[in-house]
Amino acid sequence: MKHHQVVDARITPEGRLDVLSKAEVTKLLDTSQGGLYRLFRNCSLAVLNCGSGMDDGKELLERYPDFEIRVVQEQRGIKLDVKSAPAHAFVDGKMIKGINEHLFAVLRDIIYVSDEINNNPMFDLNTSDGISNAVFHILRNAKILRPMTTPKMVVCWGGHSISRKEYDYTKTVGHEMGLRGLDICTGCGPGAMKGPMKGATIGHSKQRIKNGQYLGITEPGIIAAESPNPIVNDLVILPDIEKRLEAFVRTGHGIVVFPGGAGTAEEILYILGILLHPENKDMPFPLIFSGPDSSEDYFKEIDRFIAGTLGKSAQQRYQIIIDNPVLVAQEMLAGIQQVRQFRKEKGDAYYFNWQLKIDHVFQQPFIPTHENMRNLALHKDQENHQLAANLRRVFSGIVAGNVKDEGIRAIEQYGHFEIRGDEDIMALMDSLLASFVEQHRMKLPGKKYLPCYKIIK
Repeated sequence: MKHHQVVDARITPEGRLDVLSKAEVTKLLDTSQGGLYRLFRNCSLAVLNCGSGMDDGKELLERYPDFEIRVVQEQRGIKLDVKSAPAHAFVDGKMIKGINEHLFAVLRDIIYVSDEINNNPMFDLNTSDGISNAVFHILRNAKILRPMTTPKMVVCWGGHSISRKEYDYTKTVGHEMGLRGLDICTGCGPGAMKGPMKGATIGHSKQRIKNGQYLGITEPGIIAAESPNPIVNDLVILPDIEKRLEAFVRTGHGIVVFPGGAGTAEEILYILGILLHPENKDMPFPLIFSGPDSSEDYFKEIDRFIAGTLGKSAQQRYQIIIDNPVLVAQEMLAGIQQVRQFRKEKGDAYYFNWQLKIDHVFQQPFIPTHENMRNLALHKDQENHQLAANLRRVFSGIVAGNVKDEGIRAIEQYGHFEIRGDEDIMALMDSLLASFVEQHRMKLPGKKYLPCYKIIK
């Protein structure tokens, strides 16, 4: 077995979070089922593992079995003791500042959700409004909502496993957006989540923009497979994938989708499902699919899938731009100006899209068990946005089976997820997933992909 270098250290927060109650510290150190230690430990390990070229939550936990993290209360506040932490989070024995910030962001969000959101009568998590309210409060507590600024947040979605050419393209698009003063929000991992931020950093630097926001939004299940890249200067950890997706679409003013795999397909179906809701039909929401010329087939396949499942009305909500970073940035800027006008007229906040109607089916946490996957309603005898919600769940389950610790273990134990539904939808699904596998979009390069699903026709 390969030996990985580790470091022990005591870390002081960089000002963000410094006081915890005795009860909170006890909860963080509680290793029992109801305690927070496991969640805190696993998310912290993921943050420390940034830049390691890994996308397997289970493998990460097995690679550093001795890793421990402890909260230490001192007279002046709290510190963190880490034991057997990945050495690449440190430079000459000192932790990289961005990683230090991320570590305390993990602590802040886990404590806040546990203390203030869960079991709080103020947030009824069985209702749509209750969930949206909880998402808002988590973001506000993380101090990432910036009032008094004009809309300029572009959400960039795309795969963690992309080719070098595609990665460079995301960087160029980010650069063009940065030159136009736009900020970037991503799922904060590697690949298409890192490229746009890197590009925007340079664009902002050239324009002498000192307060650029590079927002990373993640959740505990995915963070181990997609460690936050240290360019992220605002990190927030939502409790689950559905709240993470809602945070993206309510804080972003427009979305660019780069090539990706099952996770990117999930995100596309999520936003399209929401935009297809009758109450959102007049809302401007710039949505652009883009990649270099080599990814043209990828987007053709996605477009064909959307045409065959959700139809023309869904296709009208996005544009596909191939190999033209300048045009992507210009179109996004123009789209965001429309968003600003719309919000101004409606008296809605610039920093959080309260007007966007998100149906409850898109908010309910979906647990991808074998039974739940088998029972998904994948047919056309339902409203379009309802079908989109169920298609999103299919891809959500595949992501879990590919990279999430619990999903990987479930597949090892019970075998493949079975996906069943209308014959034509299954044929499109089969073709789309096969193209992802063929283009190496399911796992990082160099790793053999073993499908976690089978399509039952």
